[in-house]
Amino acid sequence: MDIKEIENIVRKTADEYKNTGEVKIGVSQRHIHLSREHLDILFGKGYELTKKKTLMGREFASEELVTLVGPSLKAIEKVRVLGPVRKDTQVEISRTDTFILKVSPPVRPSGDIKGSERIVIVGPKGSVYLNEGVIIANRHIHLTPEYAKNHEISDGDYVDVICHGKEKTTQFFDVQIRVREDFNVEMHIDTDDANSAGLRNGDMVTIIKK
Repeated sequence: MDIKEIENIVRKTADEYKNTGEVKIGVSQRHIHLSREHLDILFGKGYELTKKKTLMGREFASEELVTLVGPSLKAIEKVRVLGPVRKDTQVEISRTDTFILKVSPPVRPSGDIKGSERIVIVGPKGSVYLNEGVIIANRHIHLTPEYAKNHEISDGDYVDVICHGKEKTTQFFDVQIRVREDFNVEMHIDTDDANSAGLRNGDMVTIIKK
């Protein structure tokens, strides 16, 4: 079976599930969420993040940037800080980033950082040796309660997704559903997944319920 035959099968599967629900793609660049303690160390005591762009609900991209340094002693600079502050610091990178930093983070849902990878974070006022908190975020879809109810999907469900890319039709498996009142309807993937499927911000994909 050649690649064209495989793509035709995937397209046929997508057509059969057209009414399951479509969501917009949001490509997530590497970023970091900081705890209050680590924000104080990196930027100064009592420092407050400056909002650059609202993302969804209370979450926003800030003007502040940090540098990540891994065991390779090579750095990735200008990593965006997202607000507001969280209980625990969490760094989200792509698999490609791991080759530069020489780290091996697990693929996890956001917030699941126990036993995850270590890294050094450098800010303008100080540095933090993070014992755990580096992950590759799992593929996930943010839904409003109304959208989830209308499509008979629940928080915590796992679905498959068909991506009608202009260049490569792709199917993603086991995509986690997250439902919250202040969410936008959007599927988040990292830059590696986006590049592999030829997807960009705003492209539409189709949910296939298991």
